[in-house]
Amino acid sequence: MLQNAFKFSKPSTLVTLTARATDRSALIQVEDHCGGLSPGKEDSLLQPFVQRGEDRSGLVLGLSICAKAMQSMNGDLHVKDLPDKGCIFTLDIPRRHAAPSPVEG
Repeated sequence: MLQNAFKFSKPSTLVTLTARATDRSALIQVEDHCGGLSPGKEDSLLQPFVQRGEDRSGLVLGLSICAKAMQSMNGDLHVKDLPDKGCIFTLDIPRRHAAPSPVEG
């Protein structure tokens, strides 16, 4: 996600990575400044071999691999368009709570 954010963000703009935890999940967000998406294109970004930018380098599999990895962990990858600005990609990873330690006697 970071590599895509750096690749597609406009020159001299920021890419921001934030992380936080809730009781139920860990959330990792990457915000870019790509200029935003065409309406209704959020879901197509997660499809393999779909390119939206002029830079045609790479295998075009990164976001689809991230989405599949999240599914395998019962998590999710969300894409939020910020029109005329960029996108926010969020990995929503379920937390596993440690089992209580057995009481030593």
